[in-house]
Amino acid sequence: MSFFGFGQSVEVEILLNDAESRKRAEHKTEDGKKEKYFLFYDGETVSGKVSLALKNPNKRLEHQGIKIEFIGQIELYYDRGNHHEFVSLVKDLARPGEITQSQAFDFEFTHVEKPYESYTGQNVKLRSVSYSYFLRATISRRLNDVVKEMDIVVHTLSTYPELNSSIKMEVGIEDCLHIEFEYNKSKYHLKDVIVGKIYFLLVRIKIKHMEIDIIKRETTGTGPNVYHENDTIAKYEIMDGAPVRGESIPIRLFLAGYELTPTMRDINKKFSVRYYLNLVLIDEEERRYFKQQEVVLWRKGDIVRKSMSHQAAIASQRFEGTTSLGEVRTPSQLSDNNCRQ
Repeated sequence: MSFFGFGQSVEVEILLNDAESRKRAEHKTEDGKKEKYFLFYDGETVSGKVSLALKNPNKRLEHQGIKIEFIGQIELYYDRGNHHEFVSLVKDLARPGEITQSQAFDFEFTHVEKPYESYTGQNVKLRSVSYSYFLRATISRRLNDVVKEMDIVVHTLSTYPELNSSIKMEVGIEDCLHIEFEYNKSKYHLKDVIVGKIYFLLVRIKIKHMEIDIIKRETTGTGPNVYHENDTIAKYEIMDGAPVRGESIPIRLFLAGYELTPTMRDINKKFSVRYYLNLVLIDEEERRYFKQQEVVLWRKGDIVRKSMSHQAAIASQRFEGTTSLGEVRTPSQLSDNNCRQ
């Protein structure tokens, strides 16, 4: 609709050069829906055309310049309206002038650094796919700019971690319960299988149920404005019934069926996403005992290209920050309240 002759008299479209062959990936939007977007990786070139189609071929379109931007930004839910950009690239497509007919402008952002994975969570919206990385074409005008955006998805790929020790822990309540559990490793790719075993060395509590939960914990903000949000991604029943001393129970949990992302640590010093395996025991009186252990999740690529070398370096640096998980810890913190001998 035009108001006093000043309306959007041109249609703008952003077209990628490799749109027909480029893979698409599902991503959860802010409203919880899933949509598919073009998928990119760190270091890949983003190129295409900005197409301008005049709605009225008999009218000219005056403008103050045409540009396209490649932007990566974080928007924190508690800080709505303030966008924190971590990538901002601009290409000027046309100087101020007039457009007398429909035309297209080529653009190319070469080997673009895309350091973070697209992510939409309870507290954070990392603008990429739907809200993390996007292309924005702008026709600058005196009164009202004409703007068109295209969201894309970015996945971060990692190489196999050089160190991937198993997790071995002892947990218990003195003279009531003593359990050893072991997971085959501490770092898993998103399609991996968690393999482990639980050993009951002492059982004087009438346990009726045992499960392992996968918990995702979001941490956003800094200083006094730190927010935590826990989300239980999966519940896996290990045992339904009372265990006996000397019994061992195998664990085999397939991750491919769950909505998981790579572990993210201090992204742009504004938020983190961590994952925990939560061992839960429930006795006959409905009392709950639990023990948590952090694990690192990472995304494995089908084909690791040369352009991924920088991505791999970033990922390896994140892995180096994890604590050693190979040692056996002292019996603890299954909560020794209400223990019966």
